[in-house]
Amino acid sequence: MSLMIYNTLNRKKEEFIPLHPGRVYIYVCGPTVYGHSHIGHAKSYISFDAIIRYFRYLGYRVKYVQNITDVGHLTDDADEGEDKIIKKAREEKLDPMEVAQYFTWSYFDDMAALGVLRPDISPHATGHIPEQIELIETLLEKGFAYEVNGSVYFDVHRFPEYGKLSGRRVEELEAGARIDVNPEKRHPADFALWKKADPSHLMKWRSPWSLGYPGWHIECSAMSMKYLGETFDIHGGGLDNVFPHHECEIAQSEAATGKPFVRYWMHNNMVSMAGEKMSKSAGNVLLIKDLLKQYSPLAFRLFILSSHYRSRLEFSDEAMKGAEQGLERLSGVVARLQEVQSQAEEIDGFSPPISIEEYYRRFEEAMNDDFNTPRAIAVLFDLAKEVNQYLTTNTKYHKPFVDELHLFYRKLATDVLGILPEKIAPTAEALSSGMVEKLVKVTIDVRALLRKEKNWNLADYIRDSLQEIGIILEDRPDGSTGWKFKK
Repeated sequence: MSLMIYNTLNRKKEEFIPLHPGRVYIYVCGPTVYGHSHIGHAKSYISFDAIIRYFRYLGYRVKYVQNITDVGHLTDDADEGEDKIIKKAREEKLDPMEVAQYFTWSYFDDMAALGVLRPDISPHATGHIPEQIELIETLLEKGFAYEVNGSVYFDVHRFPEYGKLSGRRVEELEAGARIDVNPEKRHPADFALWKKADPSHLMKWRSPWSLGYPGWHIECSAMSMKYLGETFDIHGGGLDNVFPHHECEIAQSEAATGKPFVRYWMHNNMVSMAGEKMSKSAGNVLLIKDLLKQYSPLAFRLFILSSHYRSRLEFSDEAMKGAEQGLERLSGVVARLQEVQSQAEEIDGFSPPISIEEYYRRFEEAMNDDFNTPRAIAVLFDLAKEVNQYLTTNTKYHKPFVDELHLFYRKLATDVLGILPEKIAPTAEALSSGMVEKLVKVTIDVRALLRKEKNWNLADYIRDSLQEIGIILEDRPDGSTGWKFKK
């Protein structure tokens, strides 16, 4: 089946047809770097990581851009209040850029720990001030923006389609606006493109209008269009970014270029704890660094991807323990496959008892349905049951078949979903089969050398010691030695 994506813009699943055949251009809103990342961030970036990996599995050449907001949008995500990075800098008595740099590297460290691949480009808002000023100048020239006292605002009434992503109407926004609306604005719903800085503001740049700083929304429009073009395939982010952030991005970008901005809008849902949305303001935040002190990153990826990216996910210790157990079951099967690979051989007339092609089909069918990772993971576990049965009921293994099974998990569980490492340490079950056999063989060879040198005491010691742990050596008339487990 074709790859179908739920497009927030049209509120339905649509077939994915890239703007440029064989290529995918995607932008995902990155973090505002004023604090350590929490597991709510991880939900978004692990989800999009699996999406990017699957596009590459399908053979697409992906250009993935994810910004770093190191200017800091305002505390109420609107046009007033204090810049979050500056607020943190004042609290810690640090330079704002020192704060931004520290938490940028913290974010990258957290993502690396979770197996999230780095974007192809990670542009910083502070490094793209000229592009933002140029975009604002275009909007002023075309009459979509106006300047007041050194600040510049976007006039939402000049863009009739404002609200098409979120479903909100300008009239409703104005009716619900607070009484203390910024008097500089023509309309309460207008949003800032550039703000004049007061003398105490720490981060500011020169512009044609004032010494100031950019609004939150203009950053992503400028950076995404610089690297992906005026129209590109996919824009992603958290559900809480639909309004106002992404709505404003559409308005200012399409007003400036006269072209569609983004063809598919994708939004992940939130993580909740005890039924409440996770947020710093609610005080129920679990940092990624603290999470990884208790649980493995692979188990956490499994936990995240066991829920659809558009579904709300409830975090709990019980759920994480379940993920750990599930990961252990899956890892055990792949570890056994790794172990029997060294013992497997060609078997004449072998007929595969499992259709690996059917499992590939089922996995791809799940992922093609708007990246349904829960169903895709279920496919991995369904195959694991059949693999376990094959390994348990046979004593000889067909090498090409075992290699194909192992490759299946390498491609899909490791490369696409990122929930298994490339190499898995042998499990106790694996050790009890092949590894024990190898160790006993080495021990028998050492004992044979001792007997050849007539060191009977040490040879008998080895035999007796093995017997104590349940392994019986049997010296045969031809001089060879066999072994078996004690019944």
